[in-house]
Parts: sequence; structure tokens; C-alpha cells
Amino acid sequence: MKSNGFRLPTYMCLAWITVLASCGKPTPDTSTSSDAETRDSVSQVITEVLTAEQQAKLTPDDVIRLLQEGNIRFTKNDLTARNHNEQVRKASEGQYPKAIILSCVDSRVPVEDVFDRGIGDVFVARVAGNFVNEDILGSMEYACKVAGAKLIVVMGHEHCGAVKAAIDHVEMGNITAMLSKIEPAVRQAAGDKTGKLSSKDPELVHAVCEANIDNTIQTIRSQSVILKEMEDAGAIRIVGGIYDMDDGSVQFLHPEELPGGMNQ
Repeated sequence: MKSNGFRLPTYMCLAWITVLASCGKPTPDTSTSSDAETRDSVSQVITEVLTAEQQAKLTPDDVIRLLQEGNIRFTKNDLTARNHNEQVRKASEGQYPKAIILSCVDSRVPVEDVFDRGIGDVFVARVAGNFVNEDILGSMEYACKVAGAKLIVVMGHEHCGAVKAAIDHVEMGNITAMLSKIEPAVRQAAGDKTGKLSSKDPELVHAVCEANIDNTIQTIRSQSVILKEMEDAGAIRIVGGIYDMDDGSVQFLHPEELPGGMNQ
């Protein structure tokens, strides 16, 4: 007699046999390599902040090199990965920064990123035109004499609106008094030039920027006995630099005075 029962096609039977046979086999562990990659990635993330002992071992020249190396990473879009949550917690009980950087307020100059620095690494003071007054001098004295920073950087930048406004003799509210701090640099850079000065002259703008940085450094030395004595003793250095808006690099002024004449 022929059976009237339902019979699965042969190819379907083979498929079910394969599925059932595989049920008892353990699934290959593919997590090992990915976990290792995660661990490697996490191990490269900075979670620590500078300690008092580490700060004490640094020399001013060490700090200049670290900032220069950090700026190179910034220009290559290779910033250090940092766990900010961890750093915030670890920095809550104290700070031991390497340097204090005086910069313009320009929003296009992200100071910490420019030098690839994280939480607790640097003090940052900002004012349009990166000049000093007694408040900023007091902040620098605190940073160096009290908190142990080894370096003062006065950093100007290209296309500075404050510098351009000083060249054009802009008058507007409190801006007028502020620009008076930059005017000596305008006169120095102009030299024997005759006629009306204009911020549309890129060479003049650059020259005023450099002169303003040098003037600020001289003001720091002449108006802060504390910082001048620290510099003379080799405890700190005071240097200037210009941030390039086109490529993100910082060119330190007077490279012959840098460690090994180093500059980017």
C-alpha cells in the first residue's frame, strides 16, 4: 500500500538535520579581539591630571617643548583622547598646571586645544589684544609663585580685531581705553610711515601684533617684581608666540631663545 501521509522534500530534511546538529555546538567566541581593541583604545585615553611631583620635575624648557609638541598634534588633527569626567574628579582637590597662557578673547583661538592640553594643564587669561593690567599680572603671579607654573606664554594671533581697531584708531565706549594699551605697538610698528595707517595693510597688522606681544612681555618684567625675580632665577620663562589662523600653528617669537632654537 502507498502511504497517504505528508512527506517533506529531501532538501528540507537535510536542512533540518544541519540545524539540529549545530544546536549542541558552542558559538565561536568573537568577543576576544573586540574586547582587546576596546581595552587598547581605553588605555590610550588620558584619565590622570598633573600631580605636584610631576610639576616639580618640569623645567621651563620642558614645558615649552610640551606645548610645541601639542601644537604639532593640533595642526595634524591628532589631539589626545581624554576622559574629562575622570579628570574633573581627580582635579577637584588641587591643581598643578605647567604654564599660564595670555591670549586674546578671539573665539577662533581655542587655547587649550591649540596646545593639546587638558583639564588642570594650563591657566588661561584672556583679554582682547592680549595685553596685561594689574589684574592679569596678579593672576600670573598666582599661577607661577603660588601654583607652581613654569612658563608664561603671551600669545597673539593673525587677523586680530583689537590690533586692527587700534591701527584704525577706533573710538567706542570702553573699547577706546582698551585700545590705548595697544597703541604704543602701533607707533613702534609704523616707524617712519607717513599718511593714514590702515588695518588693510597685512604687513602692518602683523608687525603691530609682534610689537604688542614684545611690549606685553616687557611690561610683565617691569611691573611684576615677583615674576622678574623668578625669571632671573630660572624658575620660569616668559615667551611670546603668534597663532596662525590658516593652519593652526603657533610660531614662537625669537626662536633663537627657545630650547635648541626649536620652532615649528
